[in-house]
Amino acid sequence: MKAGSPRFVATVGILAALTTVATMIIQIPTPQTRGYINLGDTMVMLSAVLFGPAVGAAAGGIGSALADLASGYAHWAPFTLVIKGIEGMIAGLFSMRRRPILTIIGTIIAGAEMVLGYFIVECFIYGLGGALAEVPGNSFQAASGIIFSNIVGKIIKKTTGVGVGY
Repeated sequence: MKAGSPRFVATVGILAALTTVATMIIQIPTPQTRGYINLGDTMVMLSAVLFGPAVGAAAGGIGSALADLASGYAHWAPFTLVIKGIEGMIAGLFSMRRRPILTIIGTIIAGAEMVLGYFIVECFIYGLGGALAEVPGNSFQAASGIIFSNIVGKIIKKTTGVGVGY
């Protein structure tokens, strides 16, 4: 699918909307930094595993940033756009190799990038203590995305033929 084509734009739009919903449907507040734990990474990584790095980056970054805007966390939206976009790109790049083990490794690296990305930003905003307090929640988000995208991605690819991974 060519970037910028109507099909690409429609796919990104649908997956960004699903990412926004997945991020907003369950939000567990984290009092230390007034952030929240969510399940948005499930859709960031699934988008990447199914459609590759461009769709994964665009849908993951845009959908997650929109959730921040809609949830009252506008100050996080620019960071989220970049961090989740890179997460989707990494997972998608590894999935393009069409080897299950590389798809799994890619989602693990993508999850680690997300945790590290937020940790760096949180160090500047909240200091080391606040950033460390967020690591468990961000790690949970990464793990949920890794598990969900690899299981559901494989099922979707097997049953429909849609997807670059597997």
